[in-house]
Amino acid sequence: MKRTLELNQLEKLADRFKILSEASRLQILQAICQDERSVSEICDRTKLNQANVSKHLQLLKSAGVVACRRVGICRYYRIIDLDLLDLCSRGDRQIEPES
Repeated sequence: MKRTLELNQLEKLADRFKILSEASRLQILQAICQDERSVSEICDRTKLNQANVSKHLQLLKSAGVVACRRVGICRYYRIIDLDLLDLCSRGDRQIEPES
């Protein structure tokens, strides 16, 4: 870090990292990193159940990471926090592929 952060700023930074601390949320972000997707499409791609996906999407939405739009009864989610997406991309370079 180049600058010294106040305690409240460090707490906000910690909250931001907490968003990434759940593998299911990372799966969801991976599923929507290229394109906007509906909840059912996210479920299909992640193999997570609808209740679990919806719970994580609400958390991601509350944190300002994703946005959604409604079309009829469907909700489509997309990533709006591109800095967080970039952080994920940087982090995955540190993970060695499984053999």
